[in-house]
Amino acid sequence: MNQILTYNAPTVFKRLNGIVKLLKPALKRVSHVKNAFLFNVCKDLNALNVRPPRQILLESGGAQNVVLRKVNDLSDHILAVGPRYQIKDIKCSVVNHLGEHTSGVLILGLNRCTKNANKLRKQRFIRTFHVKGLLGTSTENFFWDSRITCKSRFSHVTEDRFDSIVSSLQASHQRSMYDLCGVDIRSHAGYELASKGIIRPEINDQPLIYGIKIIEFKPPNFTLEIHVINENEEFLAMLVHDIAIELKSVAHCNGISCIRYGPFHIDNSLINRHWSLSGAVHSMNHCKNVLDINMNVND
Repeated sequence: MNQILTYNAPTVFKRLNGIVKLLKPALKRVSHVKNAFLFNVCKDLNALNVRPPRQILLESGGAQNVVLRKVNDLSDHILAVGPRYQIKDIKCSVVNHLGEHTSGVLILGLNRCTKNANKLRKQRFIRTFHVKGLLGTSTENFFWDSRITCKSRFSHVTEDRFDSIVSSLQASHQRSMYDLCGVDIRSHAGYELASKGIIRPEINDQPLIYGIKIIEFKPPNFTLEIHVINENEEFLAMLVHDIAIELKSVAHCNGISCIRYGPFHIDNSLINRHWSLSGAVHSMNHCKNVLDINMNVND
């Protein structure tokens, strides 16, 4: 890929087409993260050599000696119309919508690559989450920022018992995949279906867990790694609550982090201090390499 060093804002803007990967913080809405990123990109674009005001012909002199001269159109000056590049000038499409309580990898498509973002969304990739829970207390909405409604003992909860619960939960969801397809998991049709690859439900509102395991158990804290599709953060938080009920205790969700969305891992995601024009260009190049290796969605 040829690299061109330029300070011309229109040239840079024309090349601002690609997929970028941000690290969304918790307790921030996706719309706020997207606007903050685009605001910084526009600020950096406006710091380059932007387009000068348009010029108009101004007539001067008398009727017998008409003189035409070019002058700047003051109605096109940045003091009149605002900065040359504004948030509304950049098309941006969100691939994976994360909930307000969820942190992690957030994929955006910029300008001409908004159609690639739609292609990625239709791929219905499996997502991987690290979900933290806290045993002993339950809250109104199952998250840490809500009012505590119940407390319970958890000294009887062991890691082996925890593993047993999540294993049975995973098996239940794996059976549900075949039930949604109308196929018996023990039949030859079930074998043929499994041999074709990952089974995805036809409907998008049915959460399905492909894998779940406990990766940290330090009571009262624990962390689950969940591979899932069609989920939302309410489903993940309620999952923590339901597992605790099976363990004869209570718990609430203490944090959710999306560490992978299909081929996009949380590594090399742009943290907020790198939400800039240079960061966007670096992330576009990185994501293009990821897409070239894993699939054919680039133009």
